[in-house]
Amino acid sequence: MTDIATGWRRLAARMAAGVAGLVVAAGMAGQAAAAEVTLRLHHFFPPTSAVHSKYFADWKQRVESQSGGRIEVKIYPAMQLGGTPPSLFDQARTGQADIIWTVVGYTPDRFPEAEVFDLPFLPRSAEITSQAAHEFAMKHLTSRFEGVKVIAAHTHSPGLIHTRDREVRTPEDMKGLKLRGPSRLINSFIEALGAEPVGMPVPQTAEALSRGVIDGTVLPMEGLDALRLQELVHRHMVFAGENALYTTMMLVAMNQAKYDGLPADLKKVIDDNAGIAEARAIGRVMDQADAPVVASIEKSTTNRIIALTPAETDRFRAVGAEVEKAWAERMTARGIDGPALIEEAKALVAKYAAQP
Repeated sequence: MTDIATGWRRLAARMAAGVAGLVVAAGMAGQAAAAEVTLRLHHFFPPTSAVHSKYFADWKQRVESQSGGRIEVKIYPAMQLGGTPPSLFDQARTGQADIIWTVVGYTPDRFPEAEVFDLPFLPRSAEITSQAAHEFAMKHLTSRFEGVKVIAAHTHSPGLIHTRDREVRTPEDMKGLKLRGPSRLINSFIEALGAEPVGMPVPQTAEALSRGVIDGTVLPMEGLDALRLQELVHRHMVFAGENALYTTMMLVAMNQAKYDGLPADLKKVIDDNAGIAEARAIGRVMDQADAPVVASIEKSTTNRIIALTPAETDRFRAVGAEVEKAWAERMTARGIDGPALIEEAKALVAKYAAQP
């Protein structure tokens, strides 16, 4: 009996040692699989937005896969890390966040050359205009982007005027409206038409509409879905022609010091997922997100698309031309060749529009 007991004790000891070994091995395997680098990606749109769910989710998967799991990307939408949308660029610059997505125009005068893409009737689709914006930014804005590594400069899909109930077909129809304006230049355009621009970051639009602070907003179609605005605005004005009313330059950027601290092979992973191809991809996602919103509006009994004729559009374009002229003069006064930037931006949009 004693021999049997001794045998069981020896077997139990061997089993315990084996289990302990497995635990240690599992722990070591877990450590080996753990990411070496965690990147916190912070942005201002809700998690339901197309850019979050279709672009950033894909970018995260690509970076993690191509790094062999050595990089982990954690995405924080809707300003979950704190601050306000205008603070996002500085969050990346100072390292409060590792990567951010923001609107360049949220900090007026900081990136003056970028405003050229805010000019009325300059943009085409987001896919086309994003490529133009990225090429332009990498030529003219690198010194303004000091402290960050640019993943992509891009633009959103064509912006429209949306109102709660007023149909807008002529400049006179704009008089007296209070509209959330997206940028300084489009605010100037709104004001020149006799409406009152109300500046605010886009996430505040729904509350402002529901409280009656504003009568409408200037926004791309996909923004209506992302911000759940279709129950708040019911008239959607579309201009004739290939050029949209407006867009604005946006930026995905990484803290430069965080990037510089990566080993060479992980820097290559980031480099392989940055550049004009990423700008095009974001633009395509935003363009594609417009389609279901348009389809939903067309089926709605309360919402209506107001398609302006070429003659009606020309009257708005004439006001836009005055805004463009005033911007060029203001840039020239600052020592920046505004007219040259306008011609270059238009040429870049035409260049990418001509490509398949």
